[in-house]
Amino acid sequence: MKKITLLTSFLFLFTFIVNAQEDTADTPYTEYNKWSIDFGVGLLSTPKPFSSPQYNSGKFEDLVYNASVRYMLNEKFGLRAGAIYSEITEGDNSLPFSTDMWTFTGEGVLNLGAILNFNDFTNRFNLLAHGGVQHSTFSSDIGGNDNAFGFIAGLTPQIKLSDKVAFNLDASFLGNVSQQVGVDGNGPAGSRGFDGWVANVTAGLSIYLGSEEKHADWVDNSNEKLFGDRIATLENDLAKIERDMLDTDKDGVPDYLDREPNTLAGVAVNTKGESVDANQNGIPDELESTLNETYVTKEYALNMSQSGIAEVKPEANDKIVNVYFRFNSTQPEFYSLEAINKIVRYMKEYPKAEAVLTGYADGIGGSDYNMKLSEDRAKKIYDIVIASGIDASRLSYQGGGSVNYGPEDNMIDETRQLSRRVSFELK
Repeated sequence: MKKITLLTSFLFLFTFIVNAQEDTADTPYTEYNKWSIDFGVGLLSTPKPFSSPQYNSGKFEDLVYNASVRYMLNEKFGLRAGAIYSEITEGDNSLPFSTDMWTFTGEGVLNLGAILNFNDFTNRFNLLAHGGVQHSTFSSDIGGNDNAFGFIAGLTPQIKLSDKVAFNLDASFLGNVSQQVGVDGNGPAGSRGFDGWVANVTAGLSIYLGSEEKHADWVDNSNEKLFGDRIATLENDLAKIERDMLDTDKDGVPDYLDREPNTLAGVAVNTKGESVDANQNGIPDELESTLNETYVTKEYALNMSQSGIAEVKPEANDKIVNVYFRFNSTQPEFYSLEAINKIVRYMKEYPKAEAVLTGYADGIGGSDYNMKLSEDRAKKIYDIVIASGIDASRLSYQGGGSVNYGPEDNMIDETRQLSRRVSFELK
């Protein structure tokens, strides 16, 4: 037995692992947009190189403009191509000059928010890091032009405004190589190598392109989230299976397959959970065996003289149609719905027939209460039949109070079930 249990546990674990490693078609992976346009305006500082100490540009006194197109390869890494423009002019205590600077960049972009799992605590703030190569041209008003290559690096905090727009701040630093002319346009430059520096700070917007709901900047496809969502999905599936496997009426058929989820205890059912009723008279065979035949009223047919009815009344009243009810309720049992249909069909097939519906209750409870309950049950069936198109003048209803099949102490549940009924009898 232990070996069988161990083998079963191993097979269950193996099945779980295989299911967990299936392709992502069944995982809650979120598709996202990859393209964006980023732009901003701000201030630029050019500390060096200048041709002499008589020139300077001040600290963050010149306007700078940037624009770029970005493509995210995934939610953590992307590529960006952009341009930066600024007119650099003299600062305090400097000789006058004016130089146009154009910079073209090619960079890689890291989504630090995705890498560091910012989604664990916010979905409004994000941080990008970028870095790569750049080419700058300097055009001075005095004719001193220069070209320089170098690197660019920076950080871009973002605040999400909507799924399509984010506000961004950017701080970037540029280092130039082989700058031959000073920023002021005079030459040669006072320094070489990586001593040519430019810094700028801008504020702007990121416009997201694409048809998906979110952009890569803001989507959360972390392994932790995907695994957590998958576990939640499995838990929901398991909970649904548990609910489906409930068997409310204990008849051996799960509720999700059970066409009669309220079958009386002890009544035999088929594979669909329906009470076995071999003769199709609306009474489960398990209950029919205890039915007291004194309630068969052949005498009604013998006393009737209406044309066309006398011949059919004996057959109708030989097998009185009974509709059975739930305990202390005016709601018919599920298996009695066919009995109601038989009443309607009979009244439509014989348009001159008239009948009475008599309701009954079991012996539990006071006589006044049972009389009211039995009448309400009869009225319930009466309303259903009339609503089906039968003329109200052909049908009446009445309460019969409580009825017992024997001493109260000896009554069993099945016997009481037979008492909770409405009987259809021809006048």
